[in-house]
Amino acid sequence: MERLSADLADPHAPAAVVAAAREAFGHVDALIANHARSSAQDLEHLTAAELDLSFEVNTRASLLLVQAFAAQHQDTRPGGRVLLFTSGQYHGAMPAELPYIASKAALHELTRSLAVHLMPRAITVNCIDPGPNDTGYADEQLRAAVTAANPGGRWSTPADTARLVAWLLSDEADWVTGQTIASDGGWSSR
Repeated sequence: MERLSADLADPHAPAAVVAAAREAFGHVDALIANHARSSAQDLEHLTAAELDLSFEVNTRASLLLVQAFAAQHQDTRPGGRVLLFTSGQYHGAMPAELPYIASKAALHELTRSLAVHLMPRAITVNCIDPGPNDTGYADEQLRAAVTAANPGGRWSTPADTARLVAWLLSDEADWVTGQTIASDGGWSSR
């Protein structure tokens, strides 16, 4: 297993990440951009610095990762996959996290354009909204509130998301592209 730490606010980091993966594995067949910068800033506390940093990390780095991935992809090789991660901002308001939702909304909207551009090269591009995902950040009060509000009666788990990722990376999903898929137990449908 290879490991590389990179500051995705650095505009050179995405290309370095893909280059390191190529060095380690010879070719990269899939890119999963599951990184995020999140901060609690509502309109009254919004700063230009946080907006810039959120867009640098969440949006610019993702686009540059896709660019570097596509540049090294051999079009005759099957299985080119790009998975971006968004949030639930398109299902409901998140006024306390404006820099985060603005930068993640951009990825949601970029998915279709990237998919149309890359499909002729047999590269699919999809976006995942994992819903409220129990990654350890929530306190008990938030955990209970989300559980009660979710039609599925629980939080999404990393395993739920991983199953969707595995399918989207598989040959079975080679005709699915340009989609944003919510894996959230009905959270976004309520």
